[in-house]
Amino acid sequence: MNDQPEIPNQLNIEISEEVAEGTYANLAIITHSHAEFVIDFVNVMPGTPKSRVKSRIILTPQHAKRLMRALTDNVQKFEAMNGVIKDLEDVQVPMNFGGPNAQA
Repeated sequence: MNDQPEIPNQLNIEISEEVAEGTYANLAIITHSHAEFVIDFVNVMPGTPKSRVKSRIILTPQHAKRLMRALTDNVQKFEAMNGVIKDLEDVQVPMNFGGPNAQA
């Protein structure tokens, strides 16, 4: 017998170990058409002339708007706990990130 109350329309989501590890990205490129939004996540390494898209997410306009609201809500909660996130335009970050220059 299950003592847990059943929640209507509950969604059971699983995640593989590979996906759970995540993929680092420091650039997102967003494009759209009349039917969809495309978000390409890229990891740009300093000193390298070429970067690859690491992940592409395609959303309907409705889901893109829901994602925007969820991100806004989460950023506001983060800033309430940790202080304002400085925008990159406000912070001078050296393009070599303090490491040695890349060489081929």
